[in-house]
Amino acid sequence: MLLAVDIGNTNIVFGCVSEDDEVVLFERISTNHNATAAEYASIIKNIFEMNGFNIGDIDDAIMSSVVPSVTNTVREAVNKLFHVEVMLAGPGVKTGLNILIDNPAQLGSDQAVDAVAAINQYPVPLIIIDMGTATTVSVVDRNKNYRGGLIMTGMAVAADALIARTAQLPKVNFEAPSHIIGTNTIDCMKSGFLYSNACALDGIIQRIEEELGDKCTAVATGGLSELVVPLCKKEVILDSNLLIKGLGIIYRKNKKK
Repeated sequence: MLLAVDIGNTNIVFGCVSEDDEVVLFERISTNHNATAAEYASIIKNIFEMNGFNIGDIDDAIMSSVVPSVTNTVREAVNKLFHVEVMLAGPGVKTGLNILIDNPAQLGSDQAVDAVAAINQYPVPLIIIDMGTATTVSVVDRNKNYRGGLIMTGMAVAADALIARTAQLPKVNFEAPSHIIGTNTIDCMKSGFLYSNACALDGIIQRIEEELGDKCTAVATGGLSELVVPLCKKEVILDSNLLIKGLGIIYRKNKKK
């Protein structure tokens, strides 16, 4: 079984992919820049035990990361725990993705992996939305070329900035209020955070389709997408496992025979 790890600025996602390409484990933990390899190994071991898996079930591993300071620590933890070498999705690793942006080396590994998974599962052209610390939007055209995209402030980051810069606005949980028109401060904030992001996605999808001249398949992933996508008026497919699937595909493309 393959262990797939995605290291983001806010969360680290661990997934297991079976030999028939099924995602059989999916867990998310907070990214800790100060944790040691031993601490991460302990967390991963607990995740496996909690889900009824054995350490011996893993025979290989692949990782993508946008946090260089944490990459080697988690890589060492995986190596010590499972005794496998970790393939790192990045420069020198075949993705099969035709990247048409100005400098392909600047494309985040998570965006590349998301695109690989989406192309293999959904009809093109594609709009791929990943809602994490930042909200990234990737565009794949009808010829399966990666054309570029957008980067927006993530919902949680925007909320933290607003609360930090105001004297009387409290921290709130992200959950949809019963009405878009709030009648108290908490509901006004919840409505503002969630519906502003939903409207942004609706508008961005529409404008990308106008620029491409094509109707697109929109796919969303990332921790916050489950809250925002149900509020969108545009049709958006929710796929929480998209990145793990993409890592599995890239692993197979690069696996030594």
